[in-house]
Amino acid sequence: MSAKSSDPGATAVGEDGALHLSLGRVGLQSGAVLDEAVIVVKTFGHLNARRDNAVVIPTSFGASHRDFEWMVGQDSLFDPARHFVVIANLFGNGLSTSPSNSAAFAAGGQFPLVTAYDNALAQKYVLERFFGVRRIAVAIGWSMGGQVAWHMASLFPDDVARLVAICATAKTSAHNLVFLGGARAVLQTDSAYDAGTGRFVRAPERALPALGRFYAGWALSQAFYRDECWRSLGYDSLESFLNGYWEAAFAERHADNLLSHIATWQAADIAANDRYHGDLAKAISAVRARVLLIPARSDLYFRETDVRAEASHLDDIRIAPLESPWGHRAGNPVNSPSDRDFIRSRVRDFISC
Repeated sequence: MSAKSSDPGATAVGEDGALHLSLGRVGLQSGAVLDEAVIVVKTFGHLNARRDNAVVIPTSFGASHRDFEWMVGQDSLFDPARHFVVIANLFGNGLSTSPSNSAAFAAGGQFPLVTAYDNALAQKYVLERFFGVRRIAVAIGWSMGGQVAWHMASLFPDDVARLVAICATAKTSAHNLVFLGGARAVLQTDSAYDAGTGRFVRAPERALPALGRFYAGWALSQAFYRDECWRSLGYDSLESFLNGYWEAAFAERHADNLLSHIATWQAADIAANDRYHGDLAKAISAVRARVLLIPARSDLYFRETDVRAEASHLDDIRIAPLESPWGHRAGNPVNSPSDRDFIRSRVRDFISC
């Protein structure tokens, strides 16, 4: 397999208690390498004597471990008194090795494609090497994080007991690729983008907020806008919501990191490796974990029909569709208590039996 590491072991602790774990030189699925690779993780709770209570939560597109701390707590999905939770930052998110913090990229080199496959192997390695975790009690993720969790369950079928994929598929669909191509085009049309080098020569001050506007029409549903759900966030007009929420959020992003994550998302396919040779049915059928899939019925990225089509290749599976106007964002419900309650209830029920 790819994602082999050389000379790993160094650990540093960030201001919020996150661990910066040095993996050394990491080989990737593409044949490229990440030099001096680092994965940043945040842990909660303790590994039990049997080492069978570990939960891994890969992060999602442009997100960090902070965006998933809501999943941890006595009254949330995973009680740290019972579970050892590891929230693992994906490569390219600005914390783990990314264009924005890569010395090689800063020196003018290309940042390589890092796939969901690469992230899954690296995170599995981290669990074993740094924490002594071989068998994962639950691999759970939302969106791109769910795709990485799918990869873990397929690549390590004997080592993942339960898989929970929230608003995620095992393979990025054709329609999803259309969206991602549009997002990439918005960024690359900015004059700050140098097509010759495939990188930005400066921050694309016009393209970043424009991408926020573009994203707003996909991340949330038609019903969200029809029912003016943005008012629940304190905005008094649609324009103030688009400007104050979406444009402002993307204006702070690092454009090369975004391109890196777009590429990761585009390439996500649990069958695209030397084990399954493109046979998606075989890759899905290899999963031995008990599986819970939570599609959001208004999600425009990971459609329920795509989720169910993939699920047809599995036997031990639960599907719990989420009814919500929040579209894709229903799966990471920091602003939607009812969606959070739904996910918490279904996940806690699933892991208790």
